[in-house]
Amino acid sequence: MKKNIALVAGGYSGEYAISIKTAITIENNIDKALYNVYKIILDKKNWKYTAADGTETEVDRRDFSLSLEGTKIIFDTVFIAVHGTPGEDGKFQGYLEMLGIPFTSCGAIVAGLTFNKIFCNRVVAQSGVVHVSKSIHLFKNRSLPVEEILKQVSLPVFVKPPEGGSSLATTKVKTPEDLQPAIDAVYAIESQAMVEEFVKGREFSIGVYRVQGELTALPVTEIISTKEFFDYEAKYTPGMTNEVTPALVDEPVANNIAETAKKIYDLLNCKGICRVDFILEENTGKLYFLEINTIPGQSENSIVPQQVRATGKTLIEFYGTLIEESFRQ
Repeated sequence: MKKNIALVAGGYSGEYAISIKTAITIENNIDKALYNVYKIILDKKNWKYTAADGTETEVDRRDFSLSLEGTKIIFDTVFIAVHGTPGEDGKFQGYLEMLGIPFTSCGAIVAGLTFNKIFCNRVVAQSGVVHVSKSIHLFKNRSLPVEEILKQVSLPVFVKPPEGGSSLATTKVKTPEDLQPAIDAVYAIESQAMVEEFVKGREFSIGVYRVQGELTALPVTEIISTKEFFDYEAKYTPGMTNEVTPALVDEPVANNIAETAKKIYDLLNCKGICRVDFILEENTGKLYFLEINTIPGQSENSIVPQQVRATGKTLIEFYGTLIEESFRQ
C-alpha cells in the first residue's frame, strides 16, 4: 500500500515564495508509484490542500489530517519544506512531535537552536570543532551604542537578523556611520540583530544527511558571487553567482570541509538533509563556520540538488531516501 506524504510549504516569513519553489521541486521528484503526495500550503490564516481540480480543503489541526470526499487521510510522514517560521524554527516540528507524526527534518529543540545564528554559533564555538567569527547579540529594547559595539567587534562586519534566512536584511558594514542604519534595517523586521566580524576568504557549502545510522556528505560547492557577498539578489537572480560543484579545491581541503560538516551535524543532533556553510580564510587557511540550514532550499538550481546530481543520484532516489529515513527516527 502506498504511504501518504504531506509535503508542507509556505510559512509566515519573507521566505514564503522560496519555500513554494522548494516544494515544486520536491513534489516533482517524489516517486508517485510509492507515495501519495498531498501538498499543503501554510499561511497565517489557513493550512490548505488544493486538489487537482482546484478544490481547497482545510487541514484538521487537531490531528493534522484531511477529509477528502468522505475519506479521512492520515499521513505516514511529513516532508517539511517551509523556510523560516514555523517550519524551520521548531514550532511546526513541536506540533508534529506532540501528535506523534514522523517528519523529515530536525526535531523541535534542534530546529529552534539552529534557527538562531548566534545561539547556534555559541554552541559550535564551544565545541572547538571549527573556528567561529566573533559576533555580538543585540536586542531592540536594549540595544548598545555604536561605540560600545565597536569595542567588541572590528569592522568590517555583517549585520543580519539572527533568525532570518536567504540573507534578507543583511548588510556588509565598513564604516561606523553605516552601522546604526544597518542595525535599524534589521530591527524593522526582527526584534534582535547580529553583528558579526567579516572573514575574508572563499565560501563553501555542503549538504549532510544520515541514512541507517551512517552520515553522508555530499560534494562540496564553492559559491563565487559577482556581488560583494552572497545576498538575496545573488542567491536568487540567475547569473549573479557561480556555484561550482564539486568545488575546485585540493582533496585535503574538501575532506576537511566534509568531515567538519559531519561533526557539526552530529554535535547539533541534526536529522534529515542539512546544509552547512563555511569560509576558508584567505591568509591562514582556517575554516570558519558560517551557519547551518536545517531546511535548505530545494529549487531545481539550489545547492543541495546540484550536489545530489553530482553524486550521480537522481532527486527521486534522494527524496525517497529522506522519506524512508524519517520512519526510523
